[in-house]
Amino acid sequence: MAGSARRPEHRGPPELFYDETEARKYTQNSRVVEIQSQMSERAVELLGLPEDRPCLLLDVGCGSGLSGDYISEEGHYWIGMDISPAMLDVAVEREVEGDLLLADVGHGIPFRPGMFDGCISISAVQWLCNADKKSHNPPKRLYRFFSTLYSALARGSRAVLQLYPENSEQLELITAQAMRAGFTGGMVVDYPNSAKAKKFFLCLFVGASGTLPKGLGTESAAEETHQAKFTNERTRFRNIKGKSVKKSRDWILEKKERRRRQGKEVRADTKYTGRKRRPRF
Repeated sequence: MAGSARRPEHRGPPELFYDETEARKYTQNSRVVEIQSQMSERAVELLGLPEDRPCLLLDVGCGSGLSGDYISEEGHYWIGMDISPAMLDVAVEREVEGDLLLADVGHGIPFRPGMFDGCISISAVQWLCNADKKSHNPPKRLYRFFSTLYSALARGSRAVLQLYPENSEQLELITAQAMRAGFTGGMVVDYPNSAKAKKFFLCLFVGASGTLPKGLGTESAAEETHQAKFTNERTRFRNIKGKSVKKSRDWILEKKERRRRQGKEVRADTKYTGRKRRPRF
């Protein structure tokens, strides 16, 4: 159930659509990578995670691990689920930091209760609305997914699912099954008046209901300034598993080494790497 920068034309189930050729083409597309990173950043922001500790997140439809890369860069740990073996093969080759599980989320989330501090999903949940086999019943598959996801999340946590609904009926079906499973929350729509930038995020609360965040592009300039404070740089302290303080020299070197392993071009390390510049007058 690999994510997508744009919802692909439905040509069969995702495990067949994302074959080895499509998986590699998808992961090597710079525009796809950029959009995936932006949507992952927004999804993690909407999770409202605590500032003072790393969290364990579930990435539903993790694909080749593009969204997981952002989770790792933010200092969190993650487990990814996907139905496409080809996508997961690419993730293994890229040496992503998360653990990977080949599974159909329509069969449920196979983890112990309260295991995760949050869940994100980029461009994956709408696949559950398709009846790719005679045995597939979309409402039942959606309910199985949401009910087991609710159980796997810690009380007070959130799930943020970015999706591309085909129509309003599909959106209502997905939302209704989530609420039936016990979630509260609703849809956050970023840039609702833009044909290209418009994005749907189903923001779900586990346990006590929270205040639904506002979509980007819907506030006045003053409110946008206030919201920007929520996304300011966060400082994370080195924890028992050895994560480095964000933006420190060690953190930068680790990030550069990770990108080298992924085959990306990275500037050579020097004595100036991570060095703070003096302020200009």
